[in-house]
Amino acid sequence: MELVIAAAIGILTASGVWLILRPRTYQLVIGLTILSYAVNLFIFSMGRLRVNASPVLNGHGPVDPTAYTDPVPQALVLTAIVIGFATTALFLVVLIVLRGLTGSDHVDGREG
Repeated sequence: MELVIAAAIGILTASGVWLILRPRTYQLVIGLTILSYAVNLFIFSMGRLRVNASPVLNGHGPVDPTAYTDPVPQALVLTAIVIGFATTALFLVVLIVLRGLTGSDHVDGREG
């Protein structure tokens, strides 16, 4: 399980960085979005990868912290998803306005 998550994080990070280095603004926005997905997956994996484990203590008997997942990274990732969605929407609006003003979708504003 850890190998699959690590490979997914690596692939998302590499493709996000590659898209950020492209000359067009739409590719930049998509690269930032993919990079934020990689960071979210990394934060989510920090809460221990456990299958069929309860994220909250149930209060029956002695508490074994290794039997539970950490709910804080789950809450952080949920918040980051909402903020990332709003930021992507803002980036797309700025991209559309910039395309209308300059007539180009290149990062530096000129065809090249």
